[in-house]
Amino acid sequence: MFGKKQQGGKPQTRIDSLIGAGTRIEGNVSFTGGLRVDGEIKGNVSADKNGDSTLVISEQARIEGQIDVAHVVINGTVVGPVSATESLELQPSARVTGDVEYHRLEMQQGAVVQGRLIHQTNARTVELKLASSAS
Repeated sequence: MFGKKQQGGKPQTRIDSLIGAGTRIEGNVSFTGGLRVDGEIKGNVSADKNGDSTLVISEQARIEGQIDVAHVVINGTVVGPVSATESLELQPSARVTGDVEYHRLEMQQGAVVQGRLIHQTNARTVELKLASSAS
């Protein structure tokens, strides 16, 4: 109850690191805990696999590269594949160009994904495809 860490739990509510507006990083970024991006990253963003990490991408932020984080909140622009092993929240200004893998998904009106939505379950992957009239 008290002091126990929940497995596959809730997103990190505390932001440990900030990449501020006007900051541009060229190279891969690895972090633990919570990271908020208000600037620009040209490189892959990943988090420690052993923790409940959270990545928040603000409205003015842009990431060009692969994202691999447990909990992801996007309100800016991402060019590259996104893998959210626990939860993905796409806010109204989210613009994602690339395939998106998620376990739980919340997508608000106005968010755009140009790529495949791939639902991850514990044991298997289920790909969501548009129905076509031609067989």
